[in-house]
Amino acid sequence: MLTAIFFPVLLGVVLLLMPEFSSRKNLLAITGAGLVITGILAFCALGVGDAEILLLSLEEKMKITFCLDDLGRIFTVIVTIVWVLAGFYSFEYMKHEKEEKRYFGFYLMSFGVLLALNFAGNIVTYYLFYELMTLLSMPLVLHSKTKEAIMGGLKYLFYSLCGAYMVLMGVFFAGKYADTLRFQAGGTLNMELAAGNEKVLLIVVFFMILGFGVKAGMFPMHAWLPTAHPVAPAPASAVLSGLIVKAGVLGIIRTVYFLFGASFIRGTWVQTAWLSLTLITVFMGSMLAYREKVMKKRLAYSTVSQVSYILFGLALLQPQAMTGALLHVVFHAFIKSALFLSAGAIIYKTGRTNIDDMTGIGKEMPVTIWCYTFASLALIGIPPASGFISKWHLALGALQSGTGIFTWLGPVILLISALLTAGYLLPITIKGFLPGADFDYKNLQKREPNLLITIPLFIFAALSVLLGIFPNPLTAYIQGIVSTVL
Repeated sequence: MLTAIFFPVLLGVVLLLMPEFSSRKNLLAITGAGLVITGILAFCALGVGDAEILLLSLEEKMKITFCLDDLGRIFTVIVTIVWVLAGFYSFEYMKHEKEEKRYFGFYLMSFGVLLALNFAGNIVTYYLFYELMTLLSMPLVLHSKTKEAIMGGLKYLFYSLCGAYMVLMGVFFAGKYADTLRFQAGGTLNMELAAGNEKVLLIVVFFMILGFGVKAGMFPMHAWLPTAHPVAPAPASAVLSGLIVKAGVLGIIRTVYFLFGASFIRGTWVQTAWLSLTLITVFMGSMLAYREKVMKKRLAYSTVSQVSYILFGLALLQPQAMTGALLHVVFHAFIKSALFLSAGAIIYKTGRTNIDDMTGIGKEMPVTIWCYTFASLALIGIPPASGFISKWHLALGALQSGTGIFTWLGPVILLISALLTAGYLLPITIKGFLPGADFDYKNLQKREPNLLITIPLFIFAALSVLLGIFPNPLTAYIQGIVSTVL
C-alpha cells in the first residue's frame, strides 16, 4: 500500500524537478511506466489483509495509518482503471497543450494521493490526504493558464478549502467523543460521552456532510464544478468528474457509516436536511445541464446531478438504497469518463465546443459518437445498461425507507431527472447521426482520433454497458459491505 501511494508521488516530483525533455517520447515513456507500475502496485494491494499500517503517531488518537477494507478496494479499482486509461488518453490529447511535463507530474502525484484516500485507516489520515488532493489536482484545472482557467482553479481551491475546514471542525469533535478515530463499520461514537451533547454533535455531523459535499458538488456548494471542468483539459475533466468528486462521497460514507454511525442521525433533522439538499441538487443539476449549450459545461452540471443520486441513496440510511448508491459510484465513474473523453475527442479533432455545432459529428467521428451514445444511454438508465441497475436499487430503497415524503418524492425526482438527462445527452447523438437533408455531405471529413484516444473511450463505453448486463458479482460484493454497516 505504501509503495502504491508514494511511488507515483515521488515520480511526479522528479518529473517536475527535471529539466525539459529533449524528446517528448522520453516524457511519455516515464509517465506511462509510472502509470502502469502504480496500477500494478494498487491491484497488488487489493490482496493485502485488514492489518493496519502505522506510518506516523503524533498522539494516541492522532495517527497516520492505512488499512484497506472492502469499501476501499472498490474505490481503489475504479481509481486505478480510470486514472491509467485517462493518462494514456492524455498522451495524444495533450499534444496541443503546453507544459506537458507539469501536467503529467501533477497527474502522477494526484494518483498516489487518491490511492492514499482509499487506503486511509482513520479520519485524520483521510483529512490529511484529502487536503493534499485538492492542492495537487488544482494545477490540472488551471493548466492552460488562461484567465478563465486561473479563476476556475482559484474557485475550486476556495470552495474546497471552505469544505475542508468544516470537516476539520468535525475531526476535533470526533476526537473528543469517539472511542477511536479509526474507521469501524457501525461507527465509533461513545454514546456515554455523547449523552447530553447530541444537539451539538448533530450540527457537527451536518457540517462534515456539507464539507465533504463541496467536493461531491452538493447544493449549495456546487458552483465550482461548472466553472472548473470546462477550463481543464478533457482527461483532467474526466478524472475530476469521475473520481475526485467521489473523494467527497467516500468522505461522507466514512463520516456517517464508519465514524458517527448511521443510527445516530437516522430520523433526525440532519437526515431530513441531507435528503432535501440531495434532491434539490439532482433536479437543479439536471435542469441547468438541459439549458446549457457548452458541451463540457453541460457534462459538469450533469455530474452535479448524478453524484447527488449517490448522496440521496446514502442519506436514506437503508440497505438497498446504499447498495444502489455504491453501484452508482462505480457506474458513474466509467460513464462520465466516457462522456468527457468523447467531448475531448471532439474538441481535439474539430475544435467544436458548442452543442449547436455538433450537427453531423456522427458522420465524421462515428466511433467516438457511438461510444458517447452508449455511455449516454447508461447514464439515462436505459436497460440493460449499468445506470438502470443502480437507479432501480435507489428507487426501491427509497420506497422501502420509511422516510415520509422522501419515500415517494425521491423516485419521482429521479425519474424527472432521467428524462432531463435524455433531453440533454441524446440530441448530440440525434443531430450527429441524422443531420437532415440540408447537411453538406460533400464537404464531410473523417476526423476519428487515433487509438490512444479511441481505445480508452471504447473501454469506458463497454464497461458502462457490460456492468449492467452482468451486475450480479459486483452487486453481491457491495451487499456484503452494506450488511456490515447497516
